[in-house]
This record gives sequence, structure tokens and C-alpha cells, in this order.
Amino acid sequence: MKNALAPLVLVLTASCAFFIAGCDSIETEAKYPSGLDRNQTGGDGNIYGEKESIFGNDGLSILGGKKDNEDDSGIGVNSFLWRASLDTVSFMPLASADPFGGVILTDWYMPNAESEERFKINVFILGRQLRSDGVRVRVFKQVKSGGGWKDVEAADETARNLEDAILTRARQLRIAQLDE
Repeated sequence: MKNALAPLVLVLTASCAFFIAGCDSIETEAKYPSGLDRNQTGGDGNIYGEKESIFGNDGLSILGGKKDNEDDSGIGVNSFLWRASLDTVSFMPLASADPFGGVILTDWYMPNAESEERFKINVFILGRQLRSDGVRVRVFKQVKSGGGWKDVEAADETARNLEDAILTRARQLRIAQLDE
């Protein structure tokens, strides 16, 4: 009986070895859209926007302290724009918030219970700098039609007003930090 199982064990062992060896050639590097601008990558092809160093991402600091443009918030986008965006859309229920990708998605919001319309907002924070073009807002609107909801075009000024409110709040947060 023992000799009858030996070929089966040998075949299974060889199959596992070939499978494990084949796994080594699987490419595991993340693919990014080909439209990625070199300015977003720091200009040197590094997709993370940081210079590689033997001392790590923080570099070597002999006397301590942090650089003027460093942000130690631990998020991937400008912390002032991030906090200002959350403050601005805080009246709406959040569906998703990604601080590393800079995306905030709200769920549908009705201004009051008898309202015939509802809104949804997507906020995109586009960089690590506090700039006026660093935030984009998309507003979606639906109106009640019969028994369901129908998509309609939201006014362009609504998105601009939300962007302005986010930028104003971000400036307030920045000034408050400078005063500390």
C-alpha cells in the first residue's frame, strides 16, 4: 500500500513546486494610468512624489526640526483642504472618505423631509499644496418624479460655491495654525 501512494505523493510534490516557482514571475507592481502627469510625480518619475534616500523618506536631520513645507498629518493630501472639506460637507452623511487619495463621497441628502429634491457631493483634493486649484467638487441632484428619483443637472455655481467655502475654511485653519 505504501508503494502505491509514492507516485501520487511525487506528482503532488512536483505540482506544488512548479506552482510555487511560477508565482515568482507574477508581476505585483501597481499599474497607474498612463495619463499621470510628471508634475504629480515630483518630476523624476517617482510616483509617490518623494525622493528616495538611504535614510528613509524623512531624510537625515542633524539638528532636528522639520522642513518648512513638511506636513506631519499622516494623510496623503493637504491637511488644511482635507479638514476644511470635511467641515464643509459635515451636514451630509458620508458614504466614503479616503485621506490618502483625497476623495470624500457623501450619500444622498434631502434638505428636509418634505423636499422634492436631494443632493450628493463628491470632493476631490488634488494635491499636497494649499492652492485654489487643489480642490474639485461635483454636485449631483435628483428630483422626485412619480414613484422614483430622476437625475437632473445641478447648477454650476453650487459646485463653485462649495469649492470657495472649502478654500475659505482651509485658509482659516491655516491662519489659526500660524497664530499658535
